[in-house]
Amino acid sequence: MSASSIAELEHELNELRADEAAAGQPLQHTSVMTHIAWVPADWVGAAENVLAGLAERHPSRTIVLVPEPDEDDALEGEVSIDCYPTGGDREICTETIRIRLRGRRCEAPASVVQPLLISDLPVFLRWRGEPDWESGQLAQLVDVADRLIIDSTEWPDLPAAYARLAELFERVAVSDIAWARTSRWRAQLASLWPGIAAVDRIGVKGTAAQAHLLAGWLRSRLDRPVELEHEDADKLLGVDVDGEPTPFPPGDAPDPADLLSDELDTFTRDPIYEAAARAAG
Repeated sequence: MSASSIAELEHELNELRADEAAAGQPLQHTSVMTHIAWVPADWVGAAENVLAGLAERHPSRTIVLVPEPDEDDALEGEVSIDCYPTGGDREICTETIRIRLRGRRCEAPASVVQPLLISDLPVFLRWRGEPDWESGQLAQLVDVADRLIIDSTEWPDLPAAYARLAELFERVAVSDIAWARTSRWRAQLASLWPGIAAVDRIGVKGTAAQAHLLAGWLRSRLDRPVELEHEDADKLLGVDVDGEPTPFPPGDAPDPADLLSDELDTFTRDPIYEAAARAAG
């Protein structure tokens, strides 16, 4: 059943809870956060796949906002509750509220989510794709969030967009999934110390985000320019330093749900990432 107002969404949520109670199941709602996801239409499929792998590990109230600015003004939402066994005959349940913001309803997303936030719990904002830096939508949602989670792999305007992102660092803690994907390679490069202190050029075969962030990390750590040569690939396949290939780091790359799950466990700013992003942009 769809709802056309926040009041109707809250009523639908209460009805679903009442249905569970009437069924006599010993259910437990244990939200540890409110998770807002801003998901333009092109990202809906990918976002749903990640959310499906996340709910059991991070019980939350998830609010999925799908902007449809070219439609007639309207709000259309629905609520679902998913339950997972915890042992014995008990289950933990999480709530997902999916809202399509049509027409001008896209312009004030904070007014939509604020009544649905769970009091006294942290708020995480996952933004799919590159934000429209000039719009007020990102600013509004950043103001209600404790942490902004992005994946700059999804951004076409690199490295310039890192300078725009850096403007938010004093307003909200930022996590970048693209940065998390470089962690094994950063450890590998750090193991080359002190020889790497003299590096003039880094070559990266991977995504543009991985290449620019690794170069930015080296520049910020060494406090001087480091040239970047980038060969595009859909994942990080290799790094060389002044033309010499570095050994491939051990371990397997985590899947997208694991990466987002790790970021949802983080609550503080990451000054090393912030310095790398500034130096990348």
